[in-house]
Amino acid sequence: MTFVQLDYLWFLPLTLALHWVMPGQRGQNAVLLVASLAFYGWVHPWTVGLLLVSALIDFVAAKQIEDRPARRDLALGLSAAANLGLLGWFKYNGFFVDQLTGALRGAGVTADLQTLKVLLPMGLSFYTFQTMAYTIDVHRGELKARRDLLDYLVFVTFFAQLVAGPVERATALLPQVEAKRGFRAEAFTSGLGLAIWGGFKKMVLADTLAPYVDKIMLVDEPSAAMVLAAALGFTVQVLADFSGYTDMARGSARMFGFELMENFKHPYLATSPMDFWQRWHISFSTWLRDYLYLPASFSPWVRRWITIPGTGHWGPFWHTARALTITMLASGLWHGSTWNYVAWGLYYAVLGTVWAWAKQQIPLKKRKAYGKPALLVALYFPFTVLGMFIFREPDLTRWGMYLTLNPLGGTAAQTMAAVTLLALTALAALPLLAALVVDERVAPRWGAQPWFFAARTASWALMAVGMFVFFRLSSLDFFYFQF
Repeated sequence: MTFVQLDYLWFLPLTLALHWVMPGQRGQNAVLLVASLAFYGWVHPWTVGLLLVSALIDFVAAKQIEDRPARRDLALGLSAAANLGLLGWFKYNGFFVDQLTGALRGAGVTADLQTLKVLLPMGLSFYTFQTMAYTIDVHRGELKARRDLLDYLVFVTFFAQLVAGPVERATALLPQVEAKRGFRAEAFTSGLGLAIWGGFKKMVLADTLAPYVDKIMLVDEPSAAMVLAAALGFTVQVLADFSGYTDMARGSARMFGFELMENFKHPYLATSPMDFWQRWHISFSTWLRDYLYLPASFSPWVRRWITIPGTGHWGPFWHTARALTITMLASGLWHGSTWNYVAWGLYYAVLGTVWAWAKQQIPLKKRKAYGKPALLVALYFPFTVLGMFIFREPDLTRWGMYLTLNPLGGTAAQTMAAVTLLALTALAALPLLAALVVDERVAPRWGAQPWFFAARTASWALMAVGMFVFFRLSSLDFFYFQF
């Protein structure tokens, strides 16, 4: 099941009613566990078994780490191997089948190996990272292993954030699962409004742009204007789509008494690569920082075995650059098995390294003089658009064609297509810009005023109407479901 299916319109109220009529925390968690498993297995029931296997591996591993200190490293290693093995098999099976088919064809052997491909279970990448972080935190001594299987399973399977995050930390979500929850009208109302805003971004903004972007990306010989329009269109589409999912997840969770972490903080206002990753998909970027980037920065094993011949002694800057490269390549591979994700990871590794190096070359006084936020946002935004386009284009062979396009070329029909998409992109960006102004300027100043509450409620009603007007039975899945 997904948030934009009609089934969710009865699933959510029914689950809310059952949850809040339960007299205690145990009953509430039992309702959430049953509902979450039903939500996840709605289309493919067999995926529930895989979810429970992954969860139980880390539940047992964490207890072994705590109960048997002499075997704590072994337990952590087995947990990581099991999780990464599951992730690798399901996520990269298709890639290896395609590569093997191509190799056999090159050797003159015709073989149809498509039957060897397996379906990627929705949300696998997210919940394996969440349970791995739980086990690592127990190993580090930052968290106590849980003994209550019900509470632990609710932490892993909670339907609001199961499929595409946020990737919640056990230190933040588990205490909320274990605590007694009481109904609060204010939290329920704000959660409902947040979920409506997320649905509006997905169904009205992202799903309107997506078909136009997809059609231009499939054109054999697009004009430069069409490519630019597609790049800008996808940049707005993916933000509306993914942040829309996060807002629906956070809003739904808040109605049950949970507060999930904020996953987006106006990422297109970023002034540098580092600032961008502190604003975009925050739960995932902080996971990479804490469990990969920092260990790679200080690991003696990494410093010994991952070097560049002839570089001699590496200074702190190059240690950081190496850790960044490892992290961003892992991020690219996490997203998928096509080469554009590897290129995307390398792009951000190189961009982050060069940006940091260039910043070091500018004297501190000049940095302050030229470091105006608006100027830096305008300077960095084209790099964001380029990164999003690399992420979107799976066929790297088309990049040579893109680079040789005449900036002023194109037929009248191609120009009209580009102008149409640019106009739609601008219209879709307007509500996002309005929300930015409200969040940053209006709400802090007038949020307590009665008229603000009335205006906010009216906007929710208009967005709900817009969702029903734009709803279609063939509504697209959330973009990040494929990961």
